[in-house]
Amino acid sequence: MKRKLLIVTAIFAAVIILISALFSLSDNAADPDDARAEELIALNEISRLTETDPHQAKEKTDALDKKIRAEESRRGGAGREWVFCGAGLVFLACVMGYTYVAVLRPFEKMKDYAAEIAKGNFDLPLDYARSNYFGQFTWAFDSMRREITKARANEREAVENNKTVIATLSHDIKTPIASIRAYAEGLEARMDSSPERRARYLSVIMRKCDEVARLTDDLFLHSLSDLDKLKINAEPLEICSFVGEAIEELAAQQDDIFFIPPSFSAYVNADRNRLLQIIENLVNNARKYAKSRIDVSLSRENGTVCLKIRDYGGGIPDEDMPFIFDKFYRGKNRGSEQGSGLGLYIVRYLAEKMGGCVTLRNHTSGLEAVVSLPEEK
Repeated sequence: MKRKLLIVTAIFAAVIILISALFSLSDNAADPDDARAEELIALNEISRLTETDPHQAKEKTDALDKKIRAEESRRGGAGREWVFCGAGLVFLACVMGYTYVAVLRPFEKMKDYAAEIAKGNFDLPLDYARSNYFGQFTWAFDSMRREITKARANEREAVENNKTVIATLSHDIKTPIASIRAYAEGLEARMDSSPERRARYLSVIMRKCDEVARLTDDLFLHSLSDLDKLKINAEPLEICSFVGEAIEELAAQQDDIFFIPPSFSAYVNADRNRLLQIIENLVNNARKYAKSRIDVSLSRENGTVCLKIRDYGGGIPDEDMPFIFDKFYRGKNRGSEQGSGLGLYIVRYLAEKMGGCVTLRNHTSGLEAVVSLPEEK
């Protein structure tokens, strides 16, 4: 396109130069020798009239003078055609330059940009000025690019959320299944030495079966409606007694948890099932990686109720701390233990959905996980 503009400019310039040359040649077409001869004849006539009729000679002299001046003026203006020719060329260059800058160059930029979009490069921004002739068009084109980029990002996020929720639910299903197996093994080993103990074992197994059923329902609903988040059904909950019951169940599986009931009662707005998942995930992580005594306690701090679960293992390396809550991240202290790297991610996600937060603190010996939930007044 630039080449075509140069060709058109050259053609117009040639036409201007040709017209100027024709005007110049027409002005110089008269023979200067003929003009000189006419002047000599007029001078001879004036010299004769001076002797016979001075008045008429004066008139002839004035007429000849005017004629000579007009001729000189015409000859002096013979170069004006080339002045106008130069001005025309400058004007032509300005018009063509403006056309290129204001029209052709933005159009070429749009053509190159469209080629990049066709290749799938939607992250390339389009700089535009609304003052040019393509301003509105480029604005609309760039808006389309942003919408396509946004749609693709939403699609990727939906796919990622789908994977995360499925992995989360799959991970949480393992915990109650492990409890069911532990209690079933206890029944098989004849550990239910009394009717009360047997009834408690069977009660825990049934509750864990119900928990597995709820989790599988979540998974089923997610697969049906493509939910991108787990549902949280929060309700007022007396957390002290709830934690006591949860720890009692976990302690029945393995005698390594110590819980001292607090001297106060406190209510939080939480989902019973999700809070139970948080406690089980933290306790099972401590059992898997610390393999030590586990202390569980509750305290009040600045309008929140803090659930603290502490082990006495090796803790988490400092370099892993910034990433330990990320999906699928596993710290260097995992050793040979198998895992998906979702436990702490699930704990933080559920706590935040209930308006709380989770922090981890390394001690001289062991790790303390603190789940803080706002206290209901």
